[in-house]
Amino acid sequence: MNRRQKTSKRLYDLAERQGGYFTTRQARAAGYEDNTHPYHVRSANWIREHRGVYRLARFPMSSRPDLMLWQLWSHNRGGEPQGTFSHVTALTLHELSDAMPARLDMTVPPNFQRMAAIPNVLRLHRGRLGVKDVETVEAVRVTTPLRTLIDVIRDGSLSQELQVQAVAQAIRRGLIIRRQLEKAKVSVRARQRINRILKQVPTNGDAASIRDSGRTSRRA
Repeated sequence: MNRRQKTSKRLYDLAERQGGYFTTRQARAAGYEDNTHPYHVRSANWIREHRGVYRLARFPMSSRPDLMLWQLWSHNRGGEPQGTFSHVTALTLHELSDAMPARLDMTVPPNFQRMAAIPNVLRLHRGRLGVKDVETVEAVRVTTPLRTLIDVIRDGSLSQELQVQAVAQAIRRGLIIRRQLEKAKVSVRARQRINRILKQVPTNGDAASIRDSGRTSRRA
């Protein structure tokens, strides 16, 4: 295998773990000099999806290519992802409720910054997430079902009906237990909201009176 082939393989192996996507920094680390990037775009080897983010043109598209794109967008200068999909977007990834978010919710650190304007497709929430608050779904970082439910209830932007539906489904499917929400350490206002939702969820976890798609969660 010659040098060119080795460089191509390094990039492919990396992009394969990211749904075919990669950053300018990652291409450089694989061995592609910056002045070669425009050539690969013109030659239709790479597709420029966003500033600093590319996709291998011949790589099969995933069911949610937008997720990896924006996770890579959130990388810091060290190549580490700063964003975690959360709130209503995380609900959809865990297949909880019938919520259909118009934008992608992403939680980023309080000091997160970008030189360019934040894309309209994203709705950023600033906060700190612990290791126990994050898991992997569809190969991207997503808040756990428990943290997701707490965030959605605390945020209050989703209808109460859908909040109740999401909690009922999570309990019914064993993604959380009721006691976790009852004992969660949150502000007084958030506690009031959580208690209000829990009062509407059957204590036996039977959500028959609430619409439930019955789909199982897709986990990576």
